[in-house]
Amino acid sequence: MTVLVTGASGFVGGAIVRGLVARGVPVRAMVRTSASAPEDVEAVVADLADAAALARAVTGVRAVVHAAALLGEFGRPADFFAVNVAGTDRLMREAAAAGVERLVFIGSPSALMAPDGGDQVGIDETVPYPARFLNSYCETKAVAEQLVLAADTPGFTTCSLRPRAVWGPGDRRGPIVQILAKLRAGRLPDLSGGRDVRASLCYIDHLVDAVALALVAENVGGRAYFVADAEPVSVWPTLDLVAARFALAGPSVTVPAPVLGAALATIETLWRIPAVARRWTPPLSRYAVALVTRSATYDIGRAESELGYRPTVPFATGLDNFHRWVAHIGGLDQLLEDV
Repeated sequence: MTVLVTGASGFVGGAIVRGLVARGVPVRAMVRTSASAPEDVEAVVADLADAAALARAVTGVRAVVHAAALLGEFGRPADFFAVNVAGTDRLMREAAAAGVERLVFIGSPSALMAPDGGDQVGIDETVPYPARFLNSYCETKAVAEQLVLAADTPGFTTCSLRPRAVWGPGDRRGPIVQILAKLRAGRLPDLSGGRDVRASLCYIDHLVDAVALALVAENVGGRAYFVADAEPVSVWPTLDLVAARFALAGPSVTVPAPVLGAALATIETLWRIPAVARRWTPPLSRYAVALVTRSATYDIGRAESELGYRPTVPFATGLDNFHRWVAHIGGLDQLLEDV
């Protein structure tokens, strides 16, 4: 069964490619430029905006893992809809027309994040999408996932995996890396307000396992699955632990809620200006703040019972693996060079 993996030059897509190859699965990697193609794997250059290129990419494959997406805390809504919604729809149409039998979509629990939402503790897949979304990324992941699940037919099985905060060796731009960058720059105050904020994370090996299982599991059509590590973490003590591992100071300065709210409003106003958005990375966003101030933990029971999913890597082991990988590539300075 040849599997096409979109977004194969990224952290998640690349790990899925390597993981499937290690399992003996023939893989075709879809990339936007030949220079970004993984080594020793069949590659095809295609863009989600190009239906003809997508048609060539899906010809002769039996399954697609759709990991490509536009990520970001800020940006033009039209850009997010063009990639995450229209691009996903275009890929599915070409895949179905080519006789592809299954599509596994890499979704996100961010699809359930509302601007005024609170904690989501132990939630399962019955929780509905919100009426309003925290940002364009959240909204377009929700809309795209709904399109994917609605496209399921007896001949074209579609499902969605929802990993949160994917992390581990190979990650150069994910949430853990962004937090390390803010810690090193001294731009991450303690926003906990004294609360125990808990979060489900997803170690990269766990997501790869879930993808491999979703490609062959029965009765998954039209279904969404939370995918996470076995145990959630307590966010702020974990940030201190990560900071210490990389010889950084943990968050210490506290920011009162009214001051934080005013700062975020100012930042979001400024970053709506195209010249500002193109030139600088915002120090904080409502989305980034929500990730570290709202508890978000997920019941993975459906993935366990229907996919056979079993997360096996403890957080401490994953952090050891990540730390060794960072040392291998040249240390924290090298990791954060382009962040």
